[in-house]
Formats: sequence, C-alpha cells, structure tokens
Amino acid sequence: MTLSNQLQDSPEPRDTAGKDEVPVGVPAEEKRSEEDKKENGESSVSVPEQPAAPGTEEVEFVHPEGGWGWLVMLAAMWCNGSVFGIQNAFGILFLSLLREFGSEHDEDLRFKTALVGSLSMGMIFFCSPIVSVFTDILGCRVTAVGGAAVGLVGLLASSFVTSLGPMYFTYGIVFACGCSFAYQPSLVILGHYFKKRLGLVNGIVTAGSSIFTITLPFVLSGLLEKVGLQNTMRVLCILMFILMLAGLTYRPLLPVKSSNTRAGSRCPPMSQIFNINIWKSVGYRIWAFGIPAALYGYFVPYVHLMKHVEERFGKEASKEVLLMCIGITSCVGRLIFGRVADYVNGVNKVYLQVTSFFVIGLMSMMIPLCNIFGALIAVCLLMGLFDGCFICIMGPIAFELVGDKDVSQAIGFLLGLMSVPMTVGPPHRFLRDRLGSYDVAFYLAGIPPIFGGAVLCLIPWVEARRKRKEKEDSLNCTQQEPSHVWEHNLI
Repeated sequence: MTLSNQLQDSPEPRDTAGKDEVPVGVPAEEKRSEEDKKENGESSVSVPEQPAAPGTEEVEFVHPEGGWGWLVMLAAMWCNGSVFGIQNAFGILFLSLLREFGSEHDEDLRFKTALVGSLSMGMIFFCSPIVSVFTDILGCRVTAVGGAAVGLVGLLASSFVTSLGPMYFTYGIVFACGCSFAYQPSLVILGHYFKKRLGLVNGIVTAGSSIFTITLPFVLSGLLEKVGLQNTMRVLCILMFILMLAGLTYRPLLPVKSSNTRAGSRCPPMSQIFNINIWKSVGYRIWAFGIPAALYGYFVPYVHLMKHVEERFGKEASKEVLLMCIGITSCVGRLIFGRVADYVNGVNKVYLQVTSFFVIGLMSMMIPLCNIFGALIAVCLLMGLFDGCFICIMGPIAFELVGDKDVSQAIGFLLGLMSVPMTVGPPHRFLRDRLGSYDVAFYLAGIPPIFGGAVLCLIPWVEARRKRKEKEDSLNCTQQEPSHVWEHNLI
C-alpha cells in the first residue's frame, strides 16, 4: 500500500486540542481561514489565542469574613496580650530583680536592670524586618510557632540565672526575639480571613495587650509574694506554651506569590527576601517616615508622668490611677476606632491616625497646665482613647497601601523603623535636670506627634494622584487598542 493510499483510507483527524492540530496535507492557514469564515462570517484571518499557562490565571480571592477566622482572631489576641502583657509588666519584675541581685537603693544596679527591659522591648521591634522575611518564606504558622518556642526557651532559661549578666542574653535577646517572631505574623494572618471587618478584628486583637497589661500586674504581684521570682517566670512560660498552640491555628488562605526560583534551587529569589515593591509606593514611604517621626515624643508622657505628678501634687497623689485610665481607655479606643475604620474607605483611614497624633500631641502639651488632679485624669483619658486609635488601624492601613501580598514586609519594616525612636527618644530627662521641671519636656514632646500627623496628611493626596494616573494610562491603552486590531485585520 502506497503512502497516498494510506492518507486516503485513514480517517480525517479531528481538532481536539483547541485547533492547535491541523490535518495532514491541509495548509494550516487555509484551514484556520475556513473555520473563521464559518464561525464569524469575516474575511480576515484571526490568530487563535494561546491557552494560558497553568497557574498564571489569577482568581480573585474572597475573604471568609469569619468562620475559622474567629479562632485565628482569638489566637492573635492571645499573642498580643501575652507578648506585650509580659513586656509591660517588667516594672513589677524590676523590683524583684533588684532584691534578687542586690539592693533597691543601688543606682548602678537600677540602671543595669532597667536596661534588660529596654533591650527586650527594643528587640521586639528591631527584629521585625527579619521576621517579615521569614514570614514570606516560611509562612505565618511556622514563623509564629517557632518564635513562641524560642521565647519559651528564653523565658525558662531566665528563671535559672543567678546573676544579672546572663539576663541580657536570655531575657533581653532570646526571649524578645522569640516574641518578635510570634507577634508579627499575628498581624499578617488577619488579612487572610478578613477585609470588610479587618478594622474591628484588629481592634479586638490589639485590645488583648491592654487587657493583659491591666490584669497581669495584679497576678504577678501575688505570684511574686507566694512563689518567688524564679517560679513566677516559670508560670509565665505557660503563656508562651499556649502561644505556641495558638500559632498552629494560623492556616494561610491567600494565594502564594509566584516566584522565579529556578528548578532545583532551594534558595528563594532575592525579590522575596527583600521586597522592593513596598518601597515603590510613595504613600508607604511617607507612612514609614511619618510614624517614627511622630513617636519621638509619643512615649514621653508615659515615661515621665509619674515623676511629674509627684513633683506637682506630692507623693501622696494616687498616680497609679492615671496609668489605669490610659490603659482602660486605650482598650476602649481600639474597639471603637477599629470598628469605625471599617466604614472609612481606602487610605482615608490615615486620617484617623492623623487625628490621634494631633490629640496626643495637644494632650502632652496640656499636662503641665493641669493644676487640678481631675483635669490631669481627663487628659489621660483622652490620651488613652486616641492611643488605641493609633495602634488598632496600623494593620488595615498597611493592607490598603501595599496590598495583601506585600503586607508582611510592609509591617515588618515599619516596626523596625519604630524601634529607633522607641529605644533612643529625645533627651527629656536631660531637659528636666537642667531646667528643674518637666514642663518644657512635655511641651516639646507634643511637637513630634503633631509634625508626624501633618506628614501623614499627604498620603491620601498621593494615593489619589496615583490612582488617577493609573486610570488615565488604562484609558489611553484602551483607546489605542482598536487601532492595533484594525491594522492587524488589514494584514
């Protein structure tokens, strides 16, 4: 049988692969032309669309807005509470450490012991950029559980030390780094489950730190009296163990970013290690500058308020009431403004932070003007309320500025930049020693928050300008597209 006979006897193959296969002996262009004429009734030759490569089509992600997300929210709330509850309660442990390693009246020992707490708090924020890289590579669950385990080891090791020196490493570095690795993923994972309710959820989660900060000192005081310092630290290890279990609930939902990793290479691409996309956003760059700038005077009232009250109203004044007022209203503010943020569209949420910085700056300046203790209470109530506003909407603003896929490093680098003013801060103690009072220090402390708030006002304008430019570019592309199609048809 000849080849021509085989071709005649064999059945004509069908096009089963989207018109990619053409029968033998029939010119491809002629076959496609005939099919296009039959289907479209047009004389022009159309080029078939190439099938999309698998995995390249992006399906719009729909947030569950609940379900398993509520358990994730409670786990993140426990994380915020246990991490910052222990950190903020260091003042209770401070006195016990002084008695354990020396005397309460030893000024040199007081400075060295206070440095342990300062190092620990600073490391939580300083490590955040590194944590964000691990979160992008390993995921929220692995990073959080591993961080809680490291924090547990550091806190447990701190309970066995017999001198202050090792505490710098066990508590100030190991425990703090573990807390940092556990804390930052708790902010990122919320965006996997919530979008419309993200503000409310962030408010509830961040309220956990206020609740623990208010209640944990009373628990620690009782434990220190009954079981001592070492056993109290071991009891605190229970909080870190529960934090490990809470991290197991961080089940990721967002699609994984596609990477350009070569086959057989285990190293992640440089773009995943250092995400430059966040720095391409002008709005994020302004935000990353304005927040640290505002924080240079943000914490001054919290640090020096007790000494100011003693000098102004005497040592008999119930100064602890002021801190209690700030803590309670901060918790209330996080819940209220978190819910309010859900009703504010897009980056306009920044205006809530602007308002909070303006109010906190003005209240700082009003502290020296309060000659009545009741007026000072009112000032502290307002400061706490807007402190909660500033904290609870950091996550939602980050999601609005850079999007879901880049938010991890956006939050991480912001927290890292925040560590500088939180650790260093302005020399207000020096001003008090030179001028004899804290009045000028409080007046100056109000300037950075107001300046930082003014800088943040630029973000909505910059983002609106960017969106307008993108819209104009898309319109230009759509206007040019018909001409390209017409030229192609003529060819």
